[in-house]
Amino acid sequence: MKQSISYKFTIVLLIIGFMVAVQYNSMKQPEIRDTRDIWAIRQELAEEKKLHSELLSEIRELDRTLSTYQSMNEQNTGKALSETVDKLRQRAGITDRTGPGIVIDVKPSPESIAYGIPITSIAPDLLTRFVNEVNRFKGIDMEIDGKRYSILSSIREINGWTTVNGLNVSTPPFKIKIVSSTISESEKLYNYLLASSIHDDFYLDNLILDISKPVKDVVIHGMAEKYENLYLEELPKGE
Repeated sequence: MKQSISYKFTIVLLIIGFMVAVQYNSMKQPEIRDTRDIWAIRQELAEEKKLHSELLSEIRELDRTLSTYQSMNEQNTGKALSETVDKLRQRAGITDRTGPGIVIDVKPSPESIAYGIPITSIAPDLLTRFVNEVNRFKGIDMEIDGKRYSILSSIREINGWTTVNGLNVSTPPFKIKIVSSTISESEKLYNYLLASSIHDDFYLDNLILDISKPVKDVVIHGMAEKYENLYLEELPKGE
């Protein structure tokens, strides 16, 4: 009888000891903490605020467009709609654009030329990183090796060649043209690119960026591809 009681008491003590050990271990392990410094957190916060500001600007622009349509008669509404279509065509990169901007020459580095290192097509991920750097600035239009880059564009590797909109990008040297809304914005972009670490990324691929100073008139061409309306139809008048 005593052995049975002692056996049960031992089992209870083992269970209690196990539970205490688990509780102690869970209290001992620290919570996962954010180990980033204050500047990294401030940088992320600044990016989120910038995105929030851009979204608010787009909402205000859409509200103004809607208000314009509602306040106009039928004839003026058609004119406003036509102007909106023109803006969308420009944003999609279908139309030509001339304005203040910079021209960038993507060239082989002097060392690669001196040592006879062969230069192949620019890597698609490198070109994408450059585009992402430039897209920090809003209201710009870009042309890469004569190919218009817009919100509809894509950078891919096809059969070993880097392409923009499905068209091969030439083996360096080639030019990248960027047009901004004002000469002041072009100067900001120019200074930003001069100090950007993107130069190191290009240099690792035996390439350099030769960035010209901002000029008043840079011409970039619209996309060669034409977009057709496949689904919308104009209703007869009176319907």
